[in-house]
Amino acid sequence: MARISGAWRKTVQAATGFLANAYIKGFLPEGPPIYTGGLKQVCAPGLNCHSCPGALGACPIGSMQNLFDGRTRQFAFYVVGYLALIGLIAGRFVCGWLCLFGLIQELLYRIPVPKLRVPEKPDRILRYLKYAVLAILVFGLPLVYRTQLGAGEPFFCKYVCPAGTLEAGVPLVLLDDMIRSVLGGLFWWKMSLLALLLASAMFIYRPFCKYVCPLGAFYGLFQKVSLIRMRFSERACVGCGRCAGTCKMDVDPRENPNSCECIRCRECIHVCPAKALSMGIGPKAEAGEAIPSGEKGAVTEH
Repeated sequence: MARISGAWRKTVQAATGFLANAYIKGFLPEGPPIYTGGLKQVCAPGLNCHSCPGALGACPIGSMQNLFDGRTRQFAFYVVGYLALIGLIAGRFVCGWLCLFGLIQELLYRIPVPKLRVPEKPDRILRYLKYAVLAILVFGLPLVYRTQLGAGEPFFCKYVCPAGTLEAGVPLVLLDDMIRSVLGGLFWWKMSLLALLLASAMFIYRPFCKYVCPLGAFYGLFQKVSLIRMRFSERACVGCGRCAGTCKMDVDPRENPNSCECIRCRECIHVCPAKALSMGIGPKAEAGEAIPSGEKGAVTEH
C-alpha cells in the first residue's frame, strides 16, 4: 500500500511539473526563448524557474524577491498574500506533492548507494539555514541593495537556486549559441552548486528541501494552521515507532504531527499498524486524539 501511495504521489509531482512547463515551443530551436503570456502573472505553487523555456507561470521565490518596487519600494501585498493563501491551505503539502525539484531529488535518492544520516545536532542546526536564506537572500538583501537602474538584485535566484540552473540555465545554454558564447564565472559557480546538490541527493533524502529551500521555509511557517494537516490519535497509538522510523524528513509524527519539516507524503500513515495517523482538512479529530491545546476549542468530538 505504501508503494502504491508513493507511486501515486510521484505521478502527481511529475504531472504538476509537466503542466508548469508545458510551453513546448520554448524548447524548439526556432521558438521564442521563454513564454511571456498572461499566465506568467501567476506564481507556480512549487519551486519552478520563471526563465525555464517551458515555464507557463512565474517563480514564487523570484516573485517574493520583487516584493518591493525598485523605485518606490511599495510593498506588493498581492504576491505575499497569494503565496500565504497557498500556505494556509496546504502548508508543505506543496513540497511533497507539487514540487518538481523535490521529485528530482527523490528519484536521485533511489540510486543504490550507501545512504547518509546527518547527526541529530548538526541536522537540527542546519534546518534553520533555509529560514536564514528566506530572510536574508529573498527578503533582506533585495530590499536594501539596489542596482544602478534602481531595481533590487534577485540574490537567491541569481547566485544560488539550483532549480533555476537545471530548469533554465542548462536548457538555454543548449538551445542558444549566443548564450553559450558569453558564459562566465557565475554560470559555472551555479553549475557547481547544482552538481553538489544533485550528488548529495543520492546520499541524503531531499537535502535542498531540508536545509536550503526558502519556499519550503515560507510554507513551513503555516504548517500548524494550514487546512490540510496531519492528525495523531494518542488513544489508538501502540507505540511501535514505525511512523518515526519510516519518515525520511526525520519527523516523529507522535510528538509533532504538523512539524514544519513534514512534507505530508503520507508514508507514516501507511506503515502505522493501528491507523493512529491520518491526514485531512482542519483539526477535527476522534475523541481521545492528541491535538495542540490551543486548538482544543475548535475540535468537535463525535
